[in-house]
Amino acid sequence: MSFSPFTARQEFVAGLKAEMPIALGVIPFGLIFGVLALAAGVPPLLALAMSSLVFAGSAQFIGAQLIGAGTPGLVIVLTTFVVNLRHALYSSSLAPQMKHLPRRWQFLLAYLLTDEAYAMTIIRYQQDKRDEANQKHYYFLGTGVLLWTVWQVSTAVGIFLGTQVPPGWQLDFTLALTFIGLVVPTLKDKPHVASAAAAAMVAVLTFSWPYKLGLVAAALSGIFVGVILEQGQRFQAGLSAALLQEEVE
Repeated sequence: MSFSPFTARQEFVAGLKAEMPIALGVIPFGLIFGVLALAAGVPPLLALAMSSLVFAGSAQFIGAQLIGAGTPGLVIVLTTFVVNLRHALYSSSLAPQMKHLPRRWQFLLAYLLTDEAYAMTIIRYQQDKRDEANQKHYYFLGTGVLLWTVWQVSTAVGIFLGTQVPPGWQLDFTLALTFIGLVVPTLKDKPHVASAAAAAMVAVLTFSWPYKLGLVAAALSGIFVGVILEQGQRFQAGLSAALLQEEVE
């Protein structure tokens, strides 16, 4: 059976293929989360539920650590909320492309929205803006479904492996290593570096705060510093452009 360009099936398959290299890189993190969740005292079924319902790696890592530390539920919710605030930016970026979709599609794609799915989907939307390419939400669906499946399977395998690991191995250090591996590649400009430095400094200074509230303070501080510096860069760029235009005129 032949298909015309930009059919739903072709978009879905294209999303699967584009996301596959990234999905392979997600597998180790799913394995680590499964092992770490058990080490933090999270029951296996609850760890699986976190991966299927929350479906947000960084929030799950932090949530598992806070659960293991006996942190109150409200603090856990607030901390994971702050960590996932970036998804609001992703949603705002994709909203103009999704506004024509029925609510059921919007809810489904919102659930499947992750850093990796957004990265590939926004590139797809920017590549081809022709009217006939009206099935691109299936591309988004392909990226999200693949990531969701890989995350569930890798988490389940990690949980199984975690039950085989002796308690005396003390695997808590894997959380710090995981976040170092996630953060360092993203530090590509001054706002990102300053944001990470500010968050790290505040985290150290507030380490003794009760209920792990220092994590919330560190996250908010990093966001604040990053936003301020990015706005400053935009202002300088706009001012330079205006001065250059005046010189040309």
